[in-house]
Amino acid sequence: MEMQKSYMDYAMSVIVSRALPDVRDGMKPVHRRVIYSMYDGGYRPDRSRNKSSRVVGDVMGNYHPHGDSAIYDTLVRLAQPWSLRYPLVDGQGNFGSPGNDPAAAMRYTECRMAQLSMEMVRDIDEETVDFVPNYDGRTEEPVILPSRFPNLLVNGSAGIAVGMATNIPPHNLSEIAEACLWYLQNPEIDRGEALDHLVSMVKGPDFPTGGLIVGKRGVDDAYRTGRGLIIMRAVVEVDEDERGRQRLIVTELPYQVNPDNLLTKIADLVRDQKLTGIADIRDDSSSRTGMRLVIELKRDAVAQVVLNNLYKHTQLQDTFGANMLALVDGVPKTLNLEQFIRYWILHQIEVIQRRSRYRLRKAQERAHILRGYLKALDAIEEVIALIRASRTVEIARDGLMGLLEIDEVQATAILDM
Repeated sequence: MEMQKSYMDYAMSVIVSRALPDVRDGMKPVHRRVIYSMYDGGYRPDRSRNKSSRVVGDVMGNYHPHGDSAIYDTLVRLAQPWSLRYPLVDGQGNFGSPGNDPAAAMRYTECRMAQLSMEMVRDIDEETVDFVPNYDGRTEEPVILPSRFPNLLVNGSAGIAVGMATNIPPHNLSEIAEACLWYLQNPEIDRGEALDHLVSMVKGPDFPTGGLIVGKRGVDDAYRTGRGLIIMRAVVEVDEDERGRQRLIVTELPYQVNPDNLLTKIADLVRDQKLTGIADIRDDSSSRTGMRLVIELKRDAVAQVVLNNLYKHTQLQDTFGANMLALVDGVPKTLNLEQFIRYWILHQIEVIQRRSRYRLRKAQERAHILRGYLKALDAIEEVIALIRASRTVEIARDGLMGLLEIDEVQATAILDM
C-alpha cells in the first residue's frame, strides 16, 4: 500500500508539475518560471541581452530548485527557431543546430525575452492571475501566465508523463487568431457546429521547419478527436548539376527530423545496397542559404524512383502522432480544436475581468485622494498654517483630519505633496 501511494503521488507530481502543459497558457512549470523570471529580472526586449548563466541562476535561485542543465536546456529550446514556431527567447551566440551540434555552454551565450513573449506576461502586474509562494517562501510566482495569445496551439507542446503523453503540433498565429476571433463573434453557436467551422478555418499545423503535410485525414482526426497521425514529407526539388547529372535538393525537412542523422541513415542504406541510384550525399546548409541537402544521383538512376524509395526508407517522410492532451483545472484531458480555443478564450475573459476590477479599484483610490486634495485647496491657507505649526508629521496628519474632515489616507497624500 505504501509503494502504491508513493507511486501515485510521484505520478501525479510528474503529470501536474512537470510533463504536461496547462491549456490556458500552454506552458509547463519550468517554461512558465523561465519566462516570468526573465520578465521579473528585467531581461526584456527593450534592453540589452544578458549572459544565459545569469538568467539560469535567477530561475534556479528564485523559482525552480532543480539542476541548472535542465533549466538551460529549456531556455535553449525556447530560443531555437526550428524547435518553436514562434521563439519566446531572443538568443545570441551558439544555440545549437537542427543537427547534432549542441548549444554552447551557458557562460558563452546571451539572451533576453523575445518581443512576443511580452504578450505572455502582459498585464500580469494588474492582479490578472493568482500568485503562490515560491519553494522557499521568500517571493511569489504566478500559477498561470496571462498568455495574451493562444500559445499552446501556436507553439505546440510535447511531454511524457506517467501513463500518458502529449504531442501538440504548432500552428500559424494568424490562422489561430482568426479562429479565436470568429469564436468570440459567435458565442451562442452549438459546439459541434463550432468545431466543424473551426476545422475548416484552421488548415493544419504550421511546422517551423516547413515541409509538406500529406492528406487531411490525420489533421482532421487530431482536430476532432484529439488524436491523429499526421504524415509529413520533405520538400525536394529535382535539379541538374553542371555535368548534366540529376540530383535531389532537400530544402525543407519534416518537423523534428535531424539532418545529420538523416544523411547517416541514407549513407548506411546505400552501403547496405538497400538504396540504389545514389552517387553522393552532402550537406550544403548554411545560415545564408538555409537548409540544403544535396543527393547526387547516378547517370542511370530515375529521380522519382530514388525519391520514392527515400520516402519509404528514411525520415524524408515521417509521421507526427498528434495527442492533444493538456491540463484543464489540473486534470489531464484529451481535447479537440474547439475546446482548446474555448478554454483559452475563457482564460482571456477572466484576465480582462480581473484587470478591469484592479483598474477600477485603483481609479477609486485615486479619486478618493483627489477629493482630499480639493478639500485642502478650498482651505489652503489654514492647511499651510496648520502644517507649519505642527512639530511632527503625526500631529499635522491628525490636525488635517480634524480640519478638513478627511481620513488618514487623504491626509497622508496631502502631506506627501
